[in-house]
Formats: sequence, structure tokens, C-alpha cells
Amino acid sequence: MPDSSRRNESSRRAILTAAFDLVGEIGYAKLSIEGIAARAGVGKQTIYRWWPSKGAVLFDAFLMMSEGEAGELPDTGDLEADLKAVLRATIAELRDERYDLPMRALNSEMMHDAELARTYAERLDVPMREMKKARLRKAVEAGQLSDVDLDLAVDVIWSPVTVRWMNRSGPLTEEFADTVVETALAGLRP
Repeated sequence: MPDSSRRNESSRRAILTAAFDLVGEIGYAKLSIEGIAARAGVGKQTIYRWWPSKGAVLFDAFLMMSEGEAGELPDTGDLEADLKAVLRATIAELRDERYDLPMRALNSEMMHDAELARTYAERLDVPMREMKKARLRKAVEAGQLSDVDLDLAVDVIWSPVTVRWMNRSGPLTEEFADTVVETALAGLRP
């Protein structure tokens, strides 16, 4: 007898891969559940059984793409170098053509879909923020940072990159990442 859980996992991955690939090819506005189903080789009722919207499918596709990534920020003992490495990696991902349009689509959809925004916050944003705060907390304990509001410190360090990417207001370069970290740390150090 066939293993239905294996078939379901295979179908789930095919759907998520199809959604991610299609949004990069045709854009979010033209993305449809029917198109995803056709590309994945499943019925659209299968998709609707597992996800409430194409935005939810796309979000899970992002989560699938990031499976297996590290669960914490680097801690070499050199906070500045660690943060520069993380922001440089963030910029590299934001500049990656394969991820740019799908990420923009997901961000745009969250502005109109409160449930998707809640799910994004719960499953990705809050865990990522906690990971960032954990690294900064270690820096506070080591005397590398002042005893600051860690949520505010996360915003000070990561928001400039996000804003520049979202608004297309300037180049996203490694030099920009380094300048952001240096500027933020100038205000956050004891």
C-alpha cells in the first residue's frame, strides 16, 4: 500500500516550489491557485485544503526555502564583525533576483491580508527577532553594548537595510551594510 504521508509531503513540496518559481516568472498579480496547481501537478482543491490564499502558499514556500538554516547569529566574540557578516548576507539575499520579486510580493500581500501578516509575524518575524536579540543580549552581558532596549537595537541595526530595499532608495552594498553597523554601534556601545 502506498505511503500517503510521503505522497502528501511530495505534493506539498511541489506546490511550494511551483508557487515560488511562478511568482518569480510572472509576478504576484498574475499568480493564481490554478496556475500553481497546474505547475505542481495537483488539483486546486488540494491547495485550498492546505492554504487559505496564494499569499499563504508563497509564505510557506519561503519557509521551505529557508529550512535547515542556522538557528542563531554568529558569535565570534567580535560583535561588529558578526553583525557586518549578517547584514552582508541579508543584503546578498535581498539582491538575489530569485528572491527579490517573491519577497516583494509577500511583503505587499501582508499589507492587505491581516491573517497572513499575523502568520508571518508568528512563524518568521518573531523567531528571527528573538534570535537577533539573543545575540545582542550576549553582547550586553559581555559589555560590548550598553544596556539598551533590545527591540529598539534590532530595529536600529536591521531597519535601514529593509527600508532601502523596500523603497529602492539606494544601492544595497556591503559597504552600506558596514556603515549601518558602524553607525548603529556608535550609538549602542557603552
